[in-house]
Amino acid sequence: MKKRGCEKSLTDYSTIFWDFDGVIKLSVDVKANAFVQLFEGSEAVVLEKIRSHHLKNGGMSRFDKIPLYARWAGVDLNPSMLETYTDEFSRIVLNSVVSSEWVPGVVQYLHLNYRRQDFYLVSATPQEEIEIITKRLEIHGLFKQISGFPTLKSLAVSRVLEKLSKSNIDCVFIGDALIDYEAAESNGIDFVFRGELSDITWFPKNPVKTMGNFLDQ
Repeated sequence: MKKRGCEKSLTDYSTIFWDFDGVIKLSVDVKANAFVQLFEGSEAVVLEKIRSHHLKNGGMSRFDKIPLYARWAGVDLNPSMLETYTDEFSRIVLNSVVSSEWVPGVVQYLHLNYRRQDFYLVSATPQEEIEIITKRLEIHGLFKQISGFPTLKSLAVSRVLEKLSKSNIDCVFIGDALIDYEAAESNGIDFVFRGELSDITWFPKNPVKTMGNFLDQ
């Protein structure tokens, strides 16, 4: 009989969908600082609003965040300016993300289990950029597939599930944001929250598991 819900450990699943920022790398604050840097001439209250929004919406694409933050900052972005802002954001964060700290135990878990479990990376980072990052970190080959923006997370998961034809009870999404939870929920798979226990109030219902690291998995 298969274990259910919180009784299951990560190794009980045949397929794991991974978010990147906040799940593999402790890079959420790196990107928060980059968003603040983009609009550093704004009032302090606006910058704090930007930082807070990003931290609560880690799975949301920069292509949605930057226009929103620009409106809060009173910046009128035309398409050319939006491209300039997103390019500058990429320039700021790429090296910082690569050099940021790993979530404790995640590298060991990936290397120990990628042959016995199917790993899929699902990120809001642009496709080309997340490919570069994972190659520089030497984890690219540990994933069956890597999906980045513009593919929505829920769609990336559903496409994989269609190909796998596996029972969804064998699949789990590890994330740290509401969008990650929604990608799991809309596809009928389990959701594991990687973060602080106090932050599970972000989700409509509790994850099957909340974990701070991968050391005991």
